[in-house]
Amino acid sequence: MDEKIKVFGYARTSTREQNEDRQLIALKEMGVPEKNIFLDKLSGKNFDRPQYKKLVKKLDGNSVLYIKSIDRLGRSYRDLSEQWRIITKEKGADVVVIDMPILDTRREKNLLGTFISDLILALLSYVAESEYRTIHQRQAEGIAAAKARGFKFGRPPKPLPENFHEVYQKWKTGKLSVAEAARQCGMPRSTFYYKAQVYKNATYIDE
Repeated sequence: MDEKIKVFGYARTSTREQNEDRQLIALKEMGVPEKNIFLDKLSGKNFDRPQYKKLVKKLDGNSVLYIKSIDRLGRSYRDLSEQWRIITKEKGADVVVIDMPILDTRREKNLLGTFISDLILALLSYVAESEYRTIHQRQAEGIAAAKARGFKFGRPPKPLPENFHEVYQKWKTGKLSVAEAARQCGMPRSTFYYKAQVYKNATYIDE
């Protein structure tokens, strides 16, 4: 008697802010039990992902893995092809790409079927990696353009404490040590010294 087929699903978002609901709904509609769905919230540039690694360990010749689209599995052409080989050849599991029905290794398990699947996989992997590179190139160009317009990235600096001017003057005239001045301003000595230099340059205070 054949062993019962085990059904798994894999979903991925690039960041914690992105919503994975569409992927999860699609996987559940294919009959994947919630306990067998593995989700990573990490970039697709490589396969160093904890949930993906757990998933691969569970796959065998009686497993079917569902993914919504090929780019959810990964975006690196070479790595994606290698992982596909590991899943389908070494593990012996089947893979079903929901958005691309022709990428269903359960169909046409002959030389022609394998050739067609490998060909489509190569094409989609190339497209996924090209899109990844294009997105990052646009991001880099956007950041460069914003910087050229004077836009500042990162957290805005904290405002100086209300007593900073008074403490600064006492420190500059030698009435306070840098340690005491920093303590009165509620900041580390290195921070106080840095703020003092910026404050001096901004207000043109003479030495």
